[in-house]
Amino acid sequence: MRETPEELVDLQSLLSSSLSGSTAHLRSIVEGRTITAAQLTGVLTGMCTLALSTVTAQGEPRISGVDGHFLHGRWHFGTARTAAKARHLAARPAASVAHLRGEDLGVFTHGTVEEMNPRGAEPTADWQELLAYLQHHYGDDDAFDWNHEVVYYRLNPHWMTVYAPDLDKLTAV
Repeated sequence: MRETPEELVDLQSLLSSSLSGSTAHLRSIVEGRTITAAQLTGVLTGMCTLALSTVTAQGEPRISGVDGHFLHGRWHFGTARTAAKARHLAARPAASVAHLRGEDLGVFTHGTVEEMNPRGAEPTADWQELLAYLQHHYGDDDAFDWNHEVVYYRLNPHWMTVYAPDLDKLTAV
């Protein structure tokens, strides 16, 4: 867990406002079957496979898988700069991600992506921290150029909800 107390407060506020503003149908599924921001950050450790949804120039939805890392209360993920999803996100930065673990966990997020290491521009202030984390996670074996061959994004969420009916199942070793 890398979240500051302020980031946990912000995440809890987002989770609460997202659920309260959702449809009655969604609330009937999720209410009483969710977890707190602090619990969520304890569950979303390491790499989490995400289903990433982008939109083509013609408005057609596209979904693909990415390695997601939940850090500081936000999803971070990367792809090759030449990938179709990179072109989609450069032109239309709105995105949705879902992380599912069978029937035990569903984390659904809508927001806008921000490039962490944009080509030809200054990286975000926290790019070096993210890069160090990624190199520790994946290994820094010079398999590719982290700053030029891949692009990393942070999804700044405006909506997020969590379905987790049994926290004990998620935290059991």
